[in-house]
Amino acid sequence: MLRRIIIVGIILMFPLIGYSQVVPPPAPPPPPPGLPIDGVAGMLFLLGVIYGSTKIVKDSSS
Repeated sequence: MLRRIIIVGIILMFPLIGYSQVVPPPAPPPPPPGLPIDGVAGMLFLLGVIYGSTKIVKDSSS
């Protein structure tokens, strides 16, 4: 019985050993400089909503 447990344990260890030796994927390249996406996306959205609403108000009043 002990022999069977040892054999099953060894067989189950082979996939774990294989997965531990897999090389991680390379790091992605950094984003190009000058992209205003970092923390300004919310502000740009808000400015767009304000600009659009003022445009609609001006067009409807004339």
